[in-house]
Amino acid sequence: MREKMLSMLQNETDSGTLTVSVNSGVNLIPIENAVINITYSGDPTGSVTSVTTNENGQTDEIQLPAPPLQYSLQPSEVQPYSEYTLHVEADGYEPVDITGSELLPNETSIQPVIMTPREVSGQAQGIDIGPHTLFGDYPPKIAEAEIKPVSETGEIVLTRVVVPEFVVVHDGPPSDSAATDYYVRYKDYIKNVASSEIYATWPEETIRANVIAIMSFTLNRVFTEWYRNKGYQFTITSSTAYDHKWIHGRNIFENISRIVDELFTSYVSRPNVLQPLLTQYCDGNRTTCPNWMSQWGSKYLGDQNYTALEILRYYYGESVYINSAEAVSGVPSSYPGRNLTVGDRGEEVSQVQELLNAVGEVYSAIPPIAVDGIYGPATQQAVRKFQEIFKLGQSGTVDYSTWYKLSEIYVGISRIAELN
Repeated sequence: MREKMLSMLQNETDSGTLTVSVNSGVNLIPIENAVINITYSGDPTGSVTSVTTNENGQTDEIQLPAPPLQYSLQPSEVQPYSEYTLHVEADGYEPVDITGSELLPNETSIQPVIMTPREVSGQAQGIDIGPHTLFGDYPPKIAEAEIKPVSETGEIVLTRVVVPEFVVVHDGPPSDSAATDYYVRYKDYIKNVASSEIYATWPEETIRANVIAIMSFTLNRVFTEWYRNKGYQFTITSSTAYDHKWIHGRNIFENISRIVDELFTSYVSRPNVLQPLLTQYCDGNRTTCPNWMSQWGSKYLGDQNYTALEILRYYYGESVYINSAEAVSGVPSSYPGRNLTVGDRGEEVSQVQELLNAVGEVYSAIPPIAVDGIYGPATQQAVRKFQEIFKLGQSGTVDYSTWYKLSEIYVGISRIAELN
C-alpha cells in the first residue's frame, strides 16, 4: 500500500500545506531555531525538505504532495491523505520523532511538537500517529442512552453546563489500567478528535455539525462525570468503542481549528433536558447506526447545502437545538458580549492589554503596549500580531474567538507547569 501511495504521489500534482509549531513542555515557550527534517513516511531514507522555526516557534508554510481530492470526498480503498515523518532537533532539548503526520489536499495541516528539556527527560521522544478512523480499522461505538438518567443518586453532579479548562484523556479502553492519562486543553482535545474522525476537505457545514456533535458528547461526559462515578480518575477515553478517537501528538487541520475556536461552547440539547445530548455517531459506510449521525451521510448532506443544525436535526430529530454553555472554566473572565475595536475604552480593554503583554513575554513578536484602557492603533497592532501567530483572522478586533484564544494562551503559559 505504501509503495502504491508513493508512486501516486510522485505522479499526482495535488498538494497540501504543512506548518510545524514547536514549543517547550515547560510553560509552552516557543522554541526558535528548531530544525525539522521532513520525509515521506513510505520512503524514510529520502529527505523531502528541512525547515527551521522562527521566533514564534513556527515554520513557514510548506507545500507537499498529497493524494487527489476525490479520495477524501467519498469512501475509497486508496488512502486519501499522505503521511510524513518529522525529525525535530533543538539546542537543549531531546529530539522528537513524529511518524504519520497526515496531509490532505488543498488544506493546511498544523503539526504541534512539544519538546522536553534534556535535564528533565534524558531520552528522545517518539510519536506514532495511527490511521484516520475513516480509513483505519477501529472498533465501533458501543451504544448508550443519549440522555443519562437523573434519578440515580450521584449520577449527575453538576447543576449547569460548563466548558472545562482541561479534560483527562485515558489513552485506551476504561479497563486498561496501564494506559496513560493525558491532561489536554478542552479545545485542543476537540480539534484532535475532529481531525482524527472527519476529513478537513468536507463542506464547512458538515465539519460544523460533526464538531458540535463531538463537543456535545464530550460535555455530556463532563457534566455527568461518567467515568469518575465509576471509580476512574479520567474524563474520557481514546477508545472508539466507548468515546472518540484521540491520538496523542497528532496534527490538526487549520479549518477545523478555526471552527472549534468559533463554536467551542456549543452542544446539542433537547427541550427541557439540562444535560448535553450524548451525540453518538458512526462512519455510515463500514458500520451503520440508525438514529445516530452518519459521518459520510453528513458529508453528503453538506454537499446539498444543509446547514449544521439541519444536519444534526436530520439525524437526532427536529426537536434538537444548538445550545451554549453558561461558563468557561479557567479563563480570567467571560467574553464581554461584544467585539472590542479601535475607539473602545474601559476595563475590558485594559484586561486585553494586560493579557497581550503577558503573552508577549513568551511570544516576543507581539509588541508591548501601554495598559491604559484605550483601544488605539498600538493595541490593534498587538492584536493583529497575536491573531497572525495563532491562525485567527487578522482583523485587529478582539472578537469571540480572539478573546478566548488570548485567555487560553495566557492560562496555558502561566499554569501548564502546575500539571507537570
